[in-house]
Amino acid sequence: MSVAQRRSAPRPRSGRLLGPHVATPSSSASREPAAGRPRPAGAAEGKDSSGRNPCLTAAGDGSLYFSETSSRGGSSVMEPGTGMGLRGRSGILSLVDACLKEDPAAERPLTVLLGPAGSGASEAHSALMERFGPDYPFAFVNFGGAQSLLPRYALGLLARQLERKLPRYGRSHFPLLSLGLLASDQELRMRSLPDGRRVVRRQLDRFQEENEARHGDYLAAFFEVAMGAVGMPEGASTAAHALFQDALRRGRRTMPGLFGGRPGSRLTAGATWYGRHPMTRSADPMEALVELNLWRHEGDENEQERLDLVLFSAFLEDLRRNTARNFMPRSYLLLLDNSHTEYGRRFLDLLLRARHDETVVAGHASDPLTVVASSNRWLPRWGPATGESWPWQLRGPDRASLADWNAHRPTRDSEDSWWYPLRLRDLNLDEVRIRIELQLGGNSDLAPLTRLTPFVHRLTGGLPRAVHQVLDVLRQTGPPRESGPQQDRWLRTLPDRPLRAGEDSASLADTALGHLLRDFDGTQRATLAECAAARDFSVATRLLSPDDSLFGDVRSRWLLNGPVAVVPVLHPWLRRLLLWRLAARPDRWDAVHELLAEYYRGEGKPVQEMYHQLARGRTEEVTAHLARRFIAVPAAQWISELDAITAAPNRLPPDSGPLELLAGLVQRRPGRVMDTESVIHTLVTTRWVWSDPLADPAMRLGDLMADGYTQLSQLRRNDIVALFNEAERYRHWRDPQTAGWEG
Repeated sequence: MSVAQRRSAPRPRSGRLLGPHVATPSSSASREPAAGRPRPAGAAEGKDSSGRNPCLTAAGDGSLYFSETSSRGGSSVMEPGTGMGLRGRSGILSLVDACLKEDPAAERPLTVLLGPAGSGASEAHSALMERFGPDYPFAFVNFGGAQSLLPRYALGLLARQLERKLPRYGRSHFPLLSLGLLASDQELRMRSLPDGRRVVRRQLDRFQEENEARHGDYLAAFFEVAMGAVGMPEGASTAAHALFQDALRRGRRTMPGLFGGRPGSRLTAGATWYGRHPMTRSADPMEALVELNLWRHEGDENEQERLDLVLFSAFLEDLRRNTARNFMPRSYLLLLDNSHTEYGRRFLDLLLRARHDETVVAGHASDPLTVVASSNRWLPRWGPATGESWPWQLRGPDRASLADWNAHRPTRDSEDSWWYPLRLRDLNLDEVRIRIELQLGGNSDLAPLTRLTPFVHRLTGGLPRAVHQVLDVLRQTGPPRESGPQQDRWLRTLPDRPLRAGEDSASLADTALGHLLRDFDGTQRATLAECAAARDFSVATRLLSPDDSLFGDVRSRWLLNGPVAVVPVLHPWLRRLLLWRLAARPDRWDAVHELLAEYYRGEGKPVQEMYHQLARGRTEEVTAHLARRFIAVPAAQWISELDAITAAPNRLPPDSGPLELLAGLVQRRPGRVMDTESVIHTLVTTRWVWSDPLADPAMRLGDLMADGYTQLSQLRRNDIVALFNEAERYRHWRDPQTAGWEG
């Protein structure tokens, strides 16, 4: 497409079209304040005069345009000093610290934080920014959203951030990348290759004069227009926001021109590097730049990819040259959020290939880049989501280190050798407690709610975003402060409580499901709600889903909990919300559980069958089964079967507390005779209510469970130690550190 055609292209309704050559000064001239003219208030912080944040996004053809979002909406900002971003992720902090202190030529991993949406990757980016940003050059870009920056534009934004001047170091420069972007961006009009060489010189000379007059260099002009695209990690603290805004202000100061010094000397030196690059066909410096331009505007898909690889190679070479100077950092920190998107995956692929080609294939020193990316998906280049074709085994974040990476990385000849996949885990009980105390403990009105830590942990499974959302609901609408029946009844309907985000408000369940299942349509979500009825998600999708790809889609988004090879179970928070939705459809609830009970009956699996019978409210049938098993199997095995069955979901009344729910389930027997079957029935109904955090938030039924096991021990002739032990466990209950202990 020619320049004239691009200028006549239709403009997106949602913003101002900037065009594919957004980074050039000529395309941004109309938006640059004239010399000496006062800048609108807030412009230095990336805001326009109305206080809105300009956000650069990309149209389908790769052109860029501004959309604007209110600074009042969006996610909440954490207060400085909370230290929540890396709570439970200390290994990541140590890993990045070690990478930044390594020799510039040392090999560093491409670390990828993996987990479902809301697993805390964005918080980790914010915490890393806050921890290392004051002392090291860093850059951040968020590839999230339906549209994003092409990799070459993202490179320009990242390089401009890395140019920030720090007190300890000299300023970094990216002349090779700037020259490559400039030479390839605007289409050249030429009749022959020699003519193109002259056009390149004239055009670059003209841009040099314009840039020096207004910005200082090419990347400054690019960043002035496109800085809204760098964004901020979701949930970033106010300290991280302040640090980032300071980086933007410092980064926009005038810098030495790309072609400063002796006229044409830097242009010639940069062009010579491109002429010597193995991917360019012509060794002539100017012809190599023309070749970049032809790839950009007339090339096929392979030539477009070749251009991107050359630009990434230039970026890495600029980094090497920067660290070779005196008073320069050993490493640069690159933070890439939501890298599972199309543009994010392309960026990672290009970065990985450029690093591998430069270091392993060409035998050059490694680049000094410390990269921490995040992904809510299994990346396609890793093969099937089972992981069986990928040489890496996912590592945990707690013990992440350079030593661990070197010990487990595949052979250096493979591009996979550079990855370092860290599977983010859920927060444990103590980590949830610290979060709650930090957010609620300082407020005298909310401090009593810190006692709800075990409830929040059981309910959310420790998923960081889920914990944050539940705390927001507690803070915004607030249950009764004192523990008791009123608080229990209030918490019983917590998923339906409103959660405000800016000026918007929706129920907690709608908000959380909207985030976790953002890639699933309404039909798929309804199917998922039915599939959530089964603990084994693979069985549910086989019986209930017409979509054969649903299981794979859920697995690739890290929405399954625990070792998938054993029993694939939906994450407890997601499953609980989906079951809450299914409970609102009584006919489908009963039909789905009946179908699953019949399936397991045919498979000869009575425990799973009784699980679904109990979900239908068949307490008498379940009691009769367990009474028969009580005299047929050892006590420890019987307890295990009871626990598995009574972990079944329920559709009990939403307006009652635990004692009221239990009263509606207790058998009405004349004479109050205590026999084995009546005690087992009480245990079944009590534990069924107790195992649901929404039904028994404070776990008040634990003493009744202890009494039931004590009574059973008196009714059994032998093998009673396990029953005594179980009674003691409930009587002196200690909350487990990790979720998932319930069925």
